[in-house]
Amino acid sequence: MTGEAFAKTVTETVQTLYRVSCSQLSVEADREDAVQETLRRAWEKRASLKNDQHLRTWIIRILLNVCHDIQREKKRMIPTADIPELPVSPGTEPIDLKGCLLQLKERERIPILLYYIEGYDVRQIAAILRIPQGTVKSRLSRGREQLGNICREEVFEK
Repeated sequence: MTGEAFAKTVTETVQTLYRVSCSQLSVEADREDAVQETLRRAWEKRASLKNDQHLRTWIIRILLNVCHDIQREKKRMIPTADIPELPVSPGTEPIDLKGCLLQLKERERIPILLYYIEGYDVRQIAAILRIPQGTVKSRLSRGREQLGNICREEVFEK
């Protein structure tokens, strides 16, 4: 299938993709993200499509997989409103987590931020940083350890 034929078929299918995403996801931004991610994946994998007649069903199947990925990711997230406030003992101040993060070296700080703050998985971080997944895992581990030490130091200094 040529790029033009692919683009034409996808353009005709976008509204259908959006409607299908509405049946799977409740947040508008998630629906839009799902459609966009579907189009990206379909474009990258278009050569693997064996029969051009199945393009629309193939793209919808990709969309459903993307929606499931988003739903799984949402289950892992805890809304900050649901996190209870930690009781602060009289005479102590809360830890400045941002300040602690900024004390990390960039090579450990970036994977920590991408994983815990932005919600990317190890595979995605590896692609973003263009490093092996094992390196991402070791930097996350090292960063967590260093962050724990920095936070402990901050508590004992006050």
